[in-house]
Amino acid sequence: MKEVTIKYKSNKTLEALKELGKYLNFSVADDKAKVKIKKEESINGIPVIVGDASIDISELHDVFTGKDFNAEQLRNTAWQRKK
Repeated sequence: MKEVTIKYKSNKTLEALKELGKYLNFSVADDKAKVKIKKEESINGIPVIVGDASIDISELHDVFTGKDFNAEQLRNTAWQRKK
């Protein structure tokens, strides 16, 4: 079977594709569902908890677009260490 990748922002789009697939005889596969998530790991003794992959972060795009700052500036201002 041939495969195609569709990128979408809204979960409503995914639901529409699933419904359309029932009528046009195609299936929708979720790559993230195939990955087994480990319960908990740690880095240097600090526990790392896996985040929820189903959260739609597309709404945050407008918050950070056009603000003229990068990841380094964000780290330097948000996570200042006390000396």
